[in-house]
Amino acid sequence: MQIPHFPEANHPLVKSLFHHSDQELLRLFQCYPDSGKFFTVIFCRYSPIVYTLIQHSARSPVQADYLFALTWRHIYYELGGLDLTNPETGKQDLTLQNWLINITAFCINEITLPPTEAIHYSLQATSPPLWCYVEQALDQLQPVLRLIVLMAQTFHWSETRIAAYLQAEGENISPGEVANFLQEGYRMLEDKLPADIRAIYLGENLTQS
Repeated sequence: MQIPHFPEANHPLVKSLFHHSDQELLRLFQCYPDSGKFFTVIFCRYSPIVYTLIQHSARSPVQADYLFALTWRHIYYELGGLDLTNPETGKQDLTLQNWLINITAFCINEITLPPTEAIHYSLQATSPPLWCYVEQALDQLQPVLRLIVLMAQTFHWSETRIAAYLQAEGENISPGEVANFLQEGYRMLEDKLPADIRAIYLGENLTQS
């Protein structure tokens, strides 16, 4: 299995931050939660190491890609509260690289992967940083909107099938209303993504954001 290449590493927003140290990137990520570029730089810097560790433990390339994405999702949520300094000595006991290796080993050992045929994740279609921020944006949608978007995107259900499911659950929603909800959901989802994430992954011009 080859280590995948991530084109976001060549984006000007990402390249402009390459000179920062790991500690600086971690601090910037924690200080500016509305920006996605700092996490993306950490991802680009360490994805080869993480993927190398994972590819030796997965049974198939599809499982490796999915475990890789799940590991970075775990890293994303842990980074927010990470402090590499020892509270007693005030010195840094652990490097970010060592911490990432430890977290990757934890995920390899603890995450139970579904069979290959049950995995619908595509690393080529959705890079882990984009996945993390889309998931975060989804959490901010109203429950019905989120459910409709997930049924359309994850299960590829038609508007008619989604309406039938919702009606069975007691929601009086027509297929036409589902279509309107979907458009609203996609618009809100994009709006809730950090502007720099939209620039890096969706090609949006930052000056328009």
